[in-house]
Amino acid sequence: MTEKCGVVGVSLDGRDAARPLYYALYALQHRGQESAGIVTHDGFQQHSHVDMGLVGDVFGEDDLDPLAGSAGIGHVRYPTAGSVDSSCAQPFSVSFKSGSLGLSHNGNLVNADEIRDELAALGHAFTSDGDTEVIAHDLARNLLEEDLVRAVKRTMGRIHGSYALTISHDDTVLGVRDPQGNRPLCIGELEDGYILASESAAIDTLDGDLVRDVRPGELVVLGEDGQGFDSYQLVEADNTAHCFFEHVYFARPDSVIDDTLVYEARRNLGRKLWAESGVETDVVMPVPDSGRAFASGYADAATETTADGEARDQDDDGVEFAEGLMKNRYVGRTFIMPTQDERERAVRLKLNPIKSTVEGKTVTLIDDSIVRGTTSTQLVQLLKDCGAEEVHMRIGAPEIVAPCYMGIDMATREELIASDKSVGEIRDAIDADSLAYLSTDAVADVLGKERIDLCLGCVTGEYPYDIEGEETDRDVHRPTLDGPTLSADD
Repeated sequence: MTEKCGVVGVSLDGRDAARPLYYALYALQHRGQESAGIVTHDGFQQHSHVDMGLVGDVFGEDDLDPLAGSAGIGHVRYPTAGSVDSSCAQPFSVSFKSGSLGLSHNGNLVNADEIRDELAALGHAFTSDGDTEVIAHDLARNLLEEDLVRAVKRTMGRIHGSYALTISHDDTVLGVRDPQGNRPLCIGELEDGYILASESAAIDTLDGDLVRDVRPGELVVLGEDGQGFDSYQLVEADNTAHCFFEHVYFARPDSVIDDTLVYEARRNLGRKLWAESGVETDVVMPVPDSGRAFASGYADAATETTADGEARDQDDDGVEFAEGLMKNRYVGRTFIMPTQDERERAVRLKLNPIKSTVEGKTVTLIDDSIVRGTTSTQLVQLLKDCGAEEVHMRIGAPEIVAPCYMGIDMATREELIASDKSVGEIRDAIDADSLAYLSTDAVADVLGKERIDLCLGCVTGEYPYDIEGEETDRDVHRPTLDGPTLSADD
């Protein structure tokens, strides 16, 4: 399982946008490492620099200086739709009769092929197989007939799926969130302007203040020269479909998403994990880094009650929290290793156990998820080889049983260990002494949402969008593309 993408857009008062965008992309680097790009506009023409690689590799002084203008957008990408090459790197830029467009997209459309075929039949030429170019072409076509707000509304009525967009139309910057609010997007105020970003951590990096989240179905247009913003609620949906995995894994712990600090959400998920399936062991330790907040909350709850839910005696400290696995941050991600043997070796290179913490002790190991089971198997074996008497696995999310179509590059059902195995079978497969996952109801409770307002497709197999061959968890249908156009009153 890998990250999604990160988007950002700024409008500033007389200051070039390129460097603030650059810093914001650094803050969002965890959301994508495949490519990075910035598009700016100086009031006369659009400037763009997009390339493959990390932010620090893509941009040098000579790349930032030509990006003139006080308005612009940026993007970091992990590929979820489209090829892994420069043709799908973003922001995607296009010039047409009504001006120039730049578009950054976090998410995934499920009807992109239908729209691409329709537009291709009308003469649109596509340079990539990604869904972002589909949105850009559709919006450009609508801008030939409508003003900016109506054009965005018409495009929103045609695309179906998950999207958080930052868009530049000449020197105007806008942000759009899909009607279910699946992908995060927020607004921040800077000393000399405003910013739109996937996560509030990017706003913090620029010494800004979080204003609020962009609402599901809302269009936000940043004012020229950073003078405020306008809001247009273009689409209303009965329920949201916030991605619960943003809080479990994807977002930075210091980000606030949908009014919830991610770090506190993870700690509270860890507390729920103790309440549901706590086990009395000598130590509890996280799989770094994403398991750390869960383990902290789990250990904190364990100081208050026993695994049976009884109040602890005053002289009983509960389960000790310990850092038992040290991470080598200079080892690449295991999923880029081409063979299974290399992926297993990479786990041994990346995580090294602290023998004094583990040897002769019973251990609870906490992670955010189990996908294929390969890493969990390796970690359990590492700890047992280091002398752990018992290794109990606890997972801060429900079992992942189905793929994600909404912008997460997740394994297929055939690769997901929980898709066809019970918890007991998974426990045996990874050679743990016990295994337990957090319940879906616990996740909803911690996030303060009804289950119907969360996207739970990867853990239920039922999705909030109309995806061919899959079940839905609500009454939802993809739009009919040959429907009527907007009237003047819309």
